Amino acid sequence: MITFTISLVALVLGYLLYGKFVERVFGPDDRETPAVSMADGVDYIVMPNWKVFMIQFLNIAGTGPIFGAIMGMWFGPSAYLWIVFGCIFAGAVHDYLTGMLSMRNGGAGQPELIGKYLGQGVKKVMLVFAVLLLVMVGVVFVYSPAIILSGIWGDRLMWIGIIFVYYIIATLMPVDKIIGKIYPLFAFSLLFMAAALMVGLFVKQPHLPELWDGLGNMGAEQFGMKNPIFPALFITIACGAISGFHATQSPLMARCVKSERMGRPIFYGSMITEGVVALIWATISSYFFFDGGWKEVVSAETVQQFNDSGKTLIQFFDAPAVVKEVCSGWLGIAGGILAMLGVVAAPITSGDTAFRSARLIIADFLHIKQRGMAKRLMIAIPLFVVSLLFLVWQMENPDGFNVIWQYFGWSNQALSVFTLWAITVYLTRQGKPYWITLIPALFMTTVCSTFLFISKQAFGLDATLSYCLGAACLLVAVVWFFVWKRKATH
Repeated sequence: MITFTISLVALVLGYLLYGKFVERVFGPDDRETPAVSMADGVDYIVMPNWKVFMIQFLNIAGTGPIFGAIMGMWFGPSAYLWIVFGCIFAGAVHDYLTGMLSMRNGGAGQPELIGKYLGQGVKKVMLVFAVLLLVMVGVVFVYSPAIILSGIWGDRLMWIGIIFVYYIIATLMPVDKIIGKIYPLFAFSLLFMAAALMVGLFVKQPHLPELWDGLGNMGAEQFGMKNPIFPALFITIACGAISGFHATQSPLMARCVKSERMGRPIFYGSMITEGVVALIWATISSYFFFDGGWKEVVSAETVQQFNDSGKTLIQFFDAPAVVKEVCSGWLGIAGGILAMLGVVAAPITSGDTAFRSARLIIADFLHIKQRGMAKRLMIAIPLFVVSLLFLVWQMENPDGFNVIWQYFGWSNQALSVFTLWAITVYLTRQGKPYWITLIPALFMTTVCSTFLFISKQAFGLDATLSYCLGAACLLVAVVWFFVWKRKATH
């Protein structure tokens, strides 16, 4: 619990100190924002700052800081370092500067920003890449909440249908009609869940692995996990540290902010808040798996089922199962229902805005104005047909969720690489301290390239060879940047 406490304090200080520094680097002013100058009553609408924060937080949260943190903590205490340093120096910087650049460019989406700073060829690749990622997010965030809800009441297929219908409605309606009205309730549920579980941790004071107990893969010995911490940890924990998906979400709220000066609390602050949620669930996962906490929250019948299954703890209790057991076991019926609402709300409120982002990205590329319903349907109908095909495949494949999550994890982080490089180019051209995004860009380039070489879902090369190739990609990126910088600044 000492590492957990220090990590919480570090996140708060990161917002107060480093967040203020990054804000000064960008330099927000009093110019008119797109929410005012381009108001259309559908996507460009001025909303209260507190509501914009809630929507941004829920948009980026999803199941990422929950499921990702649970699975990431299987590696051990090294997950704490990634959540804290990744969130403060990479994720929050990435989200803040993406949101601010979007405001400075008429609410431009992520592919538009990448095209402006990295070229039109890269923009076209990122357009396809971003839309595919958003579809995967939407599909994952249909299925995972349906699993949780069906465990409480009803049939899984019924919940999938209900959630999907909601996605269609929320994607097509003006942003303030549904999203702007129901998100505060969902945000309260999610924050209540996090606060209640954090209080539970401090009351119980479980004996957890600390940083000084070692940074190696603790799951390898106890659970048979063979994936190396580098790069697997940095792919598994994405939304709680840095996530390219966030770059597709920040422009949504950049179209609803009245003043640039609210950028730090809205964009940087929401990422720090997500980091806190990730820390809490990582610690709960540590207690659940490493300190025998699972025996406290599950029934005797479940214990017997586990003993009879012949599976490891990780195989038997996947991330959704951990969430379900902990919420109902720790917080009682009433608290458990409210907490579960928060866990369910998080992915649903990311899924609907994922589809909304995909609609807007395609509309921007095709130059189709979205004021009229017919024009929104023109883009949304094919989008949802493709999503249904993904969903059917996932439901028919027993390991479909895990497969999509793995591809989502790598695609998500790869998207952050391109976004970080685009921001780095912007900062360099403006004569600003470009190192604040160059260092994260180089690190994530190495992570994603190494994972591509070492992962069995990609090339599946030998670990030593994969690390060497990852290092080579790092060297190429360094040389490329400084050669480009020399030409661009002379």
